[in-house]
Amino acid sequence: MSVEAIDEIPAEKYQTLGLTREDFLWLLRKMCEMRKFEERVERLFFEGQLIGPCHLYLGQEAVAAGVIKALDDEDFIISTYRGHGHAIARGVPFEALMAELFGRKTGTCKGLGGSMHSAMSLEHNILLASAIVGGGIPIAVGVGLALQYRKSSRIVAVFFGDGAVNTGAFHEALNLAAVWKLPVLFVCENNFYAFSVPHKKSFAGESIAARASSYGIKAYLVDGNDVIAVYTSGKDAVAHIRSGCGPAFIECRTYRKKGHGVYDKAEYRPQNEVQEWMKKDPIERFANNLMQLGIITKEEFETLNMEIEKALDVCVEKAKAAPCLDFSELWKLVYAEEEAHYG
Repeated sequence: MSVEAIDEIPAEKYQTLGLTREDFLWLLRKMCEMRKFEERVERLFFEGQLIGPCHLYLGQEAVAAGVIKALDDEDFIISTYRGHGHAIARGVPFEALMAELFGRKTGTCKGLGGSMHSAMSLEHNILLASAIVGGGIPIAVGVGLALQYRKSSRIVAVFFGDGAVNTGAFHEALNLAAVWKLPVLFVCENNFYAFSVPHKKSFAGESIAARASSYGIKAYLVDGNDVIAVYTSGKDAVAHIRSGCGPAFIECRTYRKKGHGVYDKAEYRPQNEVQEWMKKDPIERFANNLMQLGIITKEEFETLNMEIEKALDVCVEKAKAAPCLDFSELWKLVYAEEEAHYG
């Protein structure tokens, strides 16, 4: 099965995609929310107000916005330790995410999960945010099997990085999903570094998408810094899955603006490479296109970002003031109080 390449989509083609002005503004707002949230989180860590492991989504905003826009709200998501962006795109409130980072009981995991699990929200159909590299991939296949067994029209989308594609679980999961034609959308956020290891030193193939295609899975190789290209591939992939033809795979080529985690200065990356990718900033590219089309003005774009900053001011103060989970409540989260249900 061949790989379909989707490069940057020029602004003059936007009007042919069936998207409304509200759709374009939704995509821009979500990406700005992710950017501002992560910039605030980074600042809070440097100030010592937040502690623990944290992996920022800065630079990869187009992937979460584009893919989740292509899904229905009822579809499931499996996220990763770099999951703040997935949660924001799905509509998890700033307050719950920030409270989780501060370890408060009002957080998405009652303050017990921290950043690496903060994207989890059953209310928003985000079943898991795994801290294990590639750990969510076979779990998504299990969810896909359950959906197929129940003859559900829902699908499950699983996000993971390029570092996950050299694990055994990746191959086992893709093979089973293809053989059983499960309703799974695999989304690889290829930011070209597995922590500090360059992609070219750990991967010899033509593309990750080609590797997925070799299992008989419909695959796309996409400009992951163009939100419209990501959305277009997502819509096509979702339609393929819902038609009962089995899983689909999207490799989104993108780049993180910072290191692997907040503690990492990413000095292992060549400066010329970094500068080239910074010119492809997904928010600047999309905002400029919308301004060119008259969908938003520069002043409206600046106002949008100021509104988000003010909302973050409020949620940080709320998170700081929220209580921590009482120690006596912890046992209730270990043992079930009711009988387990199967099927």
